[in-house]
Amino acid sequence: MQETITTPTMSAPSRSSVSTQDRSSATGHASSTDPQPSKPSVAPPPGKSKGPNSGASVRRMRRIIAEDAEWSLAIVPLLRELCIQHIVKNFQNNPILKQLPPEDQQKVLNHLSPDLPLAVTANLIDDEGYWSRCCMQRWPVCYVAKYGGSWKRMFFERHLENLLKYFIPGTTDPAVILDLLPLCRNYVRRIHVDQFLPPVQLLPRPRSGEQSDSGSEGEMEEPAMDHYQLGDLVAGLSHLEELDLVYGVKDCGMNFEWNLFLFTYHDCHSLAATIKACHTLKIFRLTRSKVDDDKARILIRGLLDHPALEELDLSHNLIGDRGGRAAAKLLSHSRLRVLNLANNQVRAPGAQSLAHALAHNTNLISLNLRLNCIEDEGGQALAHALQTNKCLTTLHLGGNELSEPTATLLSQVLAINTTLTSINLSCNHIGLDGGKQLLEGMSDNRTLLEFDLRLSDVSQESEYLIGQALCANREAARQRALNPSHFMSPITAKGPENPVG
Repeated sequence: MQETITTPTMSAPSRSSVSTQDRSSATGHASSTDPQPSKPSVAPPPGKSKGPNSGASVRRMRRIIAEDAEWSLAIVPLLRELCIQHIVKNFQNNPILKQLPPEDQQKVLNHLSPDLPLAVTANLIDDEGYWSRCCMQRWPVCYVAKYGGSWKRMFFERHLENLLKYFIPGTTDPAVILDLLPLCRNYVRRIHVDQFLPPVQLLPRPRSGEQSDSGSEGEMEEPAMDHYQLGDLVAGLSHLEELDLVYGVKDCGMNFEWNLFLFTYHDCHSLAATIKACHTLKIFRLTRSKVDDDKARILIRGLLDHPALEELDLSHNLIGDRGGRAAAKLLSHSRLRVLNLANNQVRAPGAQSLAHALAHNTNLISLNLRLNCIEDEGGQALAHALQTNKCLTTLHLGGNELSEPTATLLSQVLAINTTLTSINLSCNHIGLDGGKQLLEGMSDNRTLLEFDLRLSDVSQESEYLIGQALCANREAARQRALNPSHFMSPITAKGPENPVG
């Protein structure tokens, strides 16, 4: 039997339009229990419905419910967003960034993890926001102003410093530090390391054979205590300007030993060669490292005729007069502007050598000799040098056993010197008469802005009057800063006369 099938029209479907096949099946197999065929409901489109019953017609529209209950067209992300998510997820294996438009680059950077390998991010990402998140994740306190306002520089400097602090010679692989050089060479300007760990000391193995009762035959030589050598690292940092080191151990606890704080001669020679080869170095600090005269001379010999060094800080060490003479020689063979030898063992001969160099120096602006013992002999030599020196602005002689003779010469310096702006004579024995002489010298001085005389046995009256003179000098300096042209000579203020043409 051949059956014909009729197709309902799309524009106006009718309730009676059923196929011949449906009629034959209905007559042959219909029963009282079979459900009746449902009548399809047709509703006009929402935009074409008019009249008061239009809302009811919309509610009667057939709805299509997806299998996923959370599916909604309203939250389907854009293809661009899906691509960005894919790039972020696979960034470590396929770092795509520079090829994206700027707005998409920023979206990718905002979602990147701070834990990505530095080999991927170091030379590819310059965004400060990303490196800010990296820093804030690792360190609770981040003072970015100390690093020139650059978060990326702060991250690499502090990361490198942490590697150096916990490097154990003979145990840690040097490649851990050297492999970082290609990634950080363009960003590291300063290295500050406040501890260097020595090699791990293992218990000596007993020698085979009989040993004497004294044990002298079985003693082993002590292991070398040389620390990490900075030569290869510094040579790879082409923009390094500041090196701040302390050879010691922090938080050693019950494992304290004096040799943990030993700056060996091998360390000294290696460091001297390192700073000599680093022609970009401007500031060198080596403090609290038990540097004596011999080691100071080795280091200073490497700094002679250095093309860029401006500040040398060897404070809190064991430097005596021979080291002071080496520092005086450095003043004559460098462009040093700041010299700090505080808390050492410099006495009168060392101070005299420094004074001789200072009398002819034209670069040094700050000299710190506090907590030494130069006494009046060394203090008078420095005062004589200041009568001819025209560049020093800051002098710190606190805690040097100075007394009235030094104050007498300094009062003469105050009357004629026009460059000194700060003097510190605290914790000395200036005395009442010395204070009066300093007050007399201040009556003719117009440039000194700070004068520290605490705990120097000066009378309260003299100290008060000196303070009043300093206030007058500071006010005059403030006025000069506000109106520089008012304090210029008439010829300089008017400028060169224009010829009449």
